[in-house]
Amino acid sequence: MDITKLFDLSDRVIIITGAAGNLGSKYAEGLSQAGANLVLADLDYARCKKLGKQLESKYSVKTLAVKLDLTNKISIKNMVSKSMKEFSKIDVLINNAAYQGNQKTRKIKFEDFPLNEWNKAVSVNLTGIFLTCQEVGKIMVKQKNGNIINISSTYGLVAPDQRIYGVSGQNAAAFYSATKAAIINLTRYLASYWNRTGIRVNSLSPGGVENSQEANFIKNYSEKTILGRMAQKDEYIGSIIFLSSDASSYMTGSNLIVDGGWTAW
Repeated sequence: MDITKLFDLSDRVIIITGAAGNLGSKYAEGLSQAGANLVLADLDYARCKKLGKQLESKYSVKTLAVKLDLTNKISIKNMVSKSMKEFSKIDVLINNAAYQGNQKTRKIKFEDFPLNEWNKAVSVNLTGIFLTCQEVGKIMVKQKNGNIINISSTYGLVAPDQRIYGVSGQNAAAFYSATKAAIINLTRYLASYWNRTGIRVNSLSPGGVENSQEANFIKNYSEKTILGRMAQKDEYIGSIIFLSSDASSYMTGSNLIVDGGWTAW
């Protein structure tokens, strides 16, 4: 066994949805360092294009920027078509994109929460993954090989502790917990459905990331974790590389929890 090859992603083609986001761009950086060629998909096409140029220059990989609207099946089909035209295969799909609302919507009481916001979140966070897995799954079935990683959350496992949020606007709306929980079981379903086809499906449940929130919120959140702090933006790169690589070759239908111990006590 050559341990270095376990994590080597040279010439693998990986689609990342939500690639323009804070975590998506970090995943792209790490996967590029491991040698992967990337399809950077997001509503923010310009940012994906810029990121792709940076990664190509820095790591000598190939990238393709694609404008993606997860609420539009034609947009998803277009992304898959462009990916196949550029690379002729899809090795890994990372369903990272998610709608989280904004500080205004997060402060709305559950009893008054607007249906249109709930529907928007479901269409992106759950239906979008369903449609993307359908389209990419067709390719992977033909290839007899593939790897899908769905990004869930600790709030797909446990409820948000409302005591630490107050009126900070950092709390997750009900739709977030509902869709992230659904992602975990959709992952299990797909792993089971594609059994013995060469396709693996797993999910990753990260905890909260420090990102210039107010000091009191960071303190309260950190006290809930065993490690005593929030995650840094680059601390999930290792998990993504593990799930994307042969290092996780005997893993499917599983949910990898990386949360600083949040859900352990």
